[in-house]
Amino acid sequence: MKNALHVLERNNLPVRKTIRRARWFLTSFRDFLGAFEDETQRKFRLDDGKLLSAFTAWFRAFEAQKYKAKEHRLEYVTFAAGLMLRELVRYSPVSVEPGPGTDDLRRPADYWPEGYLYVTFCLAVREAVIEQDFSLLDDTTPELGDLRTWWSFRENALEDINLAVSFFERFAGETPNWSTPGLFLPRPPEQRLPSVSQ
Repeated sequence: MKNALHVLERNNLPVRKTIRRARWFLTSFRDFLGAFEDETQRKFRLDDGKLLSAFTAWFRAFEAQKYKAKEHRLEYVTFAAGLMLRELVRYSPVSVEPGPGTDDLRRPADYWPEGYLYVTFCLAVREAVIEQDFSLLDDTTPELGDLRTWWSFRENALEDINLAVSFFERFAGETPNWSTPGLFLPRPPEQRLPSVSQ
């Protein structure tokens, strides 16, 4: 579904700047949702007002901490995508329409379709930025198949929405910051992402 972010490429700005424009964020999310519906054979309802609220909250959170990322831009990409997930989960702009009852609730995409959509969208945005800005291809396979992780994610995010950031880091194959998930803290050298390829 990464190709559903093609809307971001119809602009001369880099993805990292394009996604910070509400119109492009909303359009790319709608496109991604359409591709997700085709892939999962599920139908969703999208509340544009809630989606815009999620974008606005994410943009403010992104801007408030980006000064810390001056020398840690690559790490901040994952953190920013985690903030995006946090706001999508908080505002819940998408709801799944009832299906025929043939879901396999052992699969995360069926157990929590909305959450799975939010995570995969944020992963796609993260990957697009890393590939374009740092010439890195993410060779990490997202940890999306473990249903126990999804149970924990859904339950814990209800208690502390900031933990969505930590779970996103886990899904992205990075070491989660469980202690202060809503704050960007540069990682020790041994936990950092690989350096930019020459």
